[in-house]
Amino acid sequence: MLDKNVVALLNDQINKELYSAYLYLDFSNYCEAQGLDGFANWYKIQAQEERDHAMLFYQYLVNNNEEIVLEPIAKPERKFEDVLGVLKQGLEHEEYVTSLIHNLYGAAQKVNDFRTTQFLDWFVKEQGEEETNANDLVTKMELFGGDPKSLYMLNSELGARVYSAPSLVL
Repeated sequence: MLDKNVVALLNDQINKELYSAYLYLDFSNYCEAQGLDGFANWYKIQAQEERDHAMLFYQYLVNNNEEIVLEPIAKPERKFEDVLGVLKQGLEHEEYVTSLIHNLYGAAQKVNDFRTTQFLDWFVKEQGEEETNANDLVTKMELFGGDPKSLYMLNSELGARVYSAPSLVL
């Protein structure tokens, strides 16, 4: 049996991951409307990853005979005026998710829940990759986004991204 606070945080993380999927779908919708189908593809895949992350937390709770508590998922509010704004908000959001994972890890560590910390190790590594990817997109857009040919190439690069399911074993 897991600590009640850890279970509550794990349940909350399911909601946060599903919100992330909604947010990235909204980003995708915006990019699609701007004619940037590659950026839209990149964020659709991000949305799929976030849904998969939610399901990993869900399955972890199931595997530990804990109750799943699903809460309403908030509607994303647009806070950007251009594609660079989308990318910057994506980076900020990944940094926020990293803080959530760290808080969850700390709560599990505090009660010597080694099983949960081991489960969360993958997410700690994943968040490092997510922040790097988001930061790289911001950097590339700042460097090349003002040049139509470079923007076209970046859009094409992002359009080539394909979905790959997470390799975490529960």
